[in-house]
Amino acid sequence: QVQLVESGGGLVQAGGSLKLSCSASVNIASLNLMGWHRQAPGKQPELVASLAKSGSVDYPDSVKGRFTISADNANNTIYLQMNSLKPEDTAVYYCTVQGSVTAWAWAWGQGTQVTVSS
Repeated sequence: QVQLVESGGGLVQAGGSLKLSCSASVNIASLNLMGWHRQAPGKQPELVASLAKSGSVDYPDSVKGRFTISADNANNTIYLQMNSLKPEDTAVYYCTVQGSVTAWAWAWGQGTQVTVSS
């Protein structure tokens, strides 16, 4: 059972920055994929950043150039640096991982709220 614990959410003004952290209970170097999803009220979850085992990263156009995903394998921690935040970035952000330990499905943390005021 993979456990993911996010932290670092909060309230920030538009244009500001936040850095989310995710502490994983597994060796993240063994994972196939690490990511951050977000879900705004009334909307479907959206993958906003992914980091593959190969080191390749991917972002949707909505956050490209503003968000950066990274990982600290030694401490089994995944990060999401968010800059130039916009009110439309307001959502619950979830740390998500995928690999053999999750039966190749996305495993989710409990989420952390990010609110961007205009």
